[in-house]
Amino acid sequence: MEWLTAPFEVAFVQRALWAGILVSAICALAGTWVVLRGMAFLGDAMSHGLLPGVAIAALLGGNLLVGAVASAAVMTAGVTALGRTPRLSQDTGIGLLFVGMLSLGVIIVSRSQSFAVDLTGFLFGDVLAVRESDLALLGLALLLALAVSALGHRAFLALAFDERKARTLGLRPGPAHAVLLGLLALAIVASFHIVGTLLVLGLLIAPPAAALPWARGVRGVMVLAALLGAAATFGGLLLSWHLSTAAGATVSALAVSLFFLSHLASGIRHRRRADIPRPAADPGHAPTTRPNET
Repeated sequence: MEWLTAPFEVAFVQRALWAGILVSAICALAGTWVVLRGMAFLGDAMSHGLLPGVAIAALLGGNLLVGAVASAAVMTAGVTALGRTPRLSQDTGIGLLFVGMLSLGVIIVSRSQSFAVDLTGFLFGDVLAVRESDLALLGLALLLALAVSALGHRAFLALAFDERKARTLGLRPGPAHAVLLGLLALAIVASFHIVGTLLVLGLLIAPPAAALPWARGVRGVMVLAALLGAAATFGGLLLSWHLSTAAGATVSALAVSLFFLSHLASGIRHRRRADIPRPAADPGHAPTTRPNET
């Protein structure tokens, strides 16, 4: 039992655990829609698109979070604008923004004398360096994500499954998509300091994808995804402590492992159900359907 509890008796590990739980909840709210709409590439592009703003903030000695928010706003506006261009596919526009923003960020960071340190921290995060002020910001971000998710749930749901129906119902899919991008940006900005941009997709995509085979309804996926993300955070920090591995990477790797375990278990469950023999039809029972009369 001491092996299980010893790491969490340390203050900075406790803060890392709470930060991971809050990030897991935020990522569950946004990541569920990312998985349902097949927006994983967009999430990856937006996470790397934060680099220019973060790099400028670091060079000027400003707040990295403010720089990340500025870059996220630029990415959100760019994706929304390019999505309205009829002759350009959405994937092409996202890819161009992805490469352009990432290249600009690397150019800016390369002007710094601490290039390697700054870039490593941005890409991989430092969950063990979370402060109490970071926890307060994550709490506010979670409240904002909950409000956006609650107010936009109906529009997001229609947008995820039938965009034409959303337009018919007067739900305005264009603005709804922009708000959804804002929710995704909020999750990425809140998470990049914890696990870094390269690993944020682990908490953004893996827990919702792992929850899909087991949950009923979108809200069920969100709740189960938040629990799986919290479990990955706890287990990742525990393994990181005892194995002396990078904390953020261990959390992300465990989240992805839970995804594969979930789908493996789901496949076994479906095979067992398929092997259960069905009762034979009673030959003396009249058919419930009647052939068409000609």
